[in-house]
Amino acid sequence: MSTASSLADTTVALLQELIQLACVNDLTPDSGQEHKAADALERFFADCPNVRVERFESHPGRTSIAFTLEGSDPEAEPLTLLGHTDVVPVDAAKWTKEPFGAQLIDGRIYGRGATDMLYITAAMAAVVRDVALSGTQPTGTLTFVGCADEEARGGLGVGWLAEHHPDAFSWKNCLSEEGGSHLPVQDGSDALVVVVGEKGAAQRRLTVHGDAGHGSTPHGRDLTIAKIGKVAERIAALNPPVTSDEPWPGYVRAWKFDEATEAALLAGEGYEAFGQLQRYSHAMSHLTVAPTVLRAGGAINVLPSEASLDLDIRQLPGQTQEEIDELLREALGDMADEVEITHLITEDATVSPTEGPLYEAIVDTFAEFFPDAAVVPTLAAGGSDLRFARRKGGVGYGFALHQRERTLGQVLDLLHSHDEYVEVEDVELTVKAYRSLVRRMVKA
Repeated sequence: MSTASSLADTTVALLQELIQLACVNDLTPDSGQEHKAADALERFFADCPNVRVERFESHPGRTSIAFTLEGSDPEAEPLTLLGHTDVVPVDAAKWTKEPFGAQLIDGRIYGRGATDMLYITAAMAAVVRDVALSGTQPTGTLTFVGCADEEARGGLGVGWLAEHHPDAFSWKNCLSEEGGSHLPVQDGSDALVVVVGEKGAAQRRLTVHGDAGHGSTPHGRDLTIAKIGKVAERIAALNPPVTSDEPWPGYVRAWKFDEATEAALLAGEGYEAFGQLQRYSHAMSHLTVAPTVLRAGGAINVLPSEASLDLDIRQLPGQTQEEIDELLREALGDMADEVEITHLITEDATVSPTEGPLYEAIVDTFAEFFPDAAVVPTLAAGGSDLRFARRKGGVGYGFALHQRERTLGQVLDLLHSHDEYVEVEDVELTVKAYRSLVRRMVKA
């Protein structure tokens, strides 16, 4: 087994290599090319005895790879670590650092994917390799998966594995991104977040029709552009109610606001009290509807007969697709019969319980490093590979660990940002936390 310092050094070196591979996913099937990361990870595990290696190619170059250490006790709790290897594109002109240079500057490693989520992926790989090299067989089966295509919702990655290779590894207890950052509690005490679930997807396309004709003679026409404008205005004014379900009330109370502020927030008002986290907090507590894509016309001298508006809708656990359609029709009011509603990507929200062996291991691990910190369950506003584990009947939690001064808002602001970076201190703390949690779960 490695010393803590050598394990941290190994993790940092692997993180830098993964950044430099530039597995950029632009949402097209031929992008990503995560085979480069799979090759690097296979080399990383080359000297490990008793590790079963399986590669999975969902599309040419789109490779996921699993490294499994079989447990000694078939009845013991397994643990699966899902770390994606793809990253989002960059606007290179907006970066002041080399996006794929993995430069170490003033205690930070810069590069696309440094925070989302290559530092966690590297920590997962380093810990599983450390267990393999220790010669100690885990009681429960331990697996690390380098996953393709997470940034495009996993259709060529974990989603594909769940459909085509559902028995490749255990879905019972899974960890992935993010978690372990701190809340700026009002009285100065500490609180650590653990991601227990994520919102769903209810993408919609709203389509309207009007009169076609020459742009020079619009008088008396049913103007499609005007109609879609009214649709957009009504949708933008939609204000769904705040949830009363956990984890929202517990999250609000964890901030230790004064009584009046807490009551306002539980009623869905006063989100500016969250400061940097007001948008995230609002998303966590509401169904959100964002108009994102507008399509109409093609030639400036032609009145289009059709226009459409795409909506990125993210629902909370328990909210159904039928309820969302009804909410949209209510918002459209007397225009509802003129608007076609088409379902695009639809996925239910998923959430795991705040109990059970894996959740308890997370709480105990947090307490080891931050004994005075409260543990606060949260929902992710976006998606992760963990939803596939939950759909397979398992539990899934976002887990990492950050130094005391790193707040949830600071970490969220780094995701997909220009000059993305991760603090080396957080890389070192995360790998220590994963090593400790693995020891708790599988006794190795």
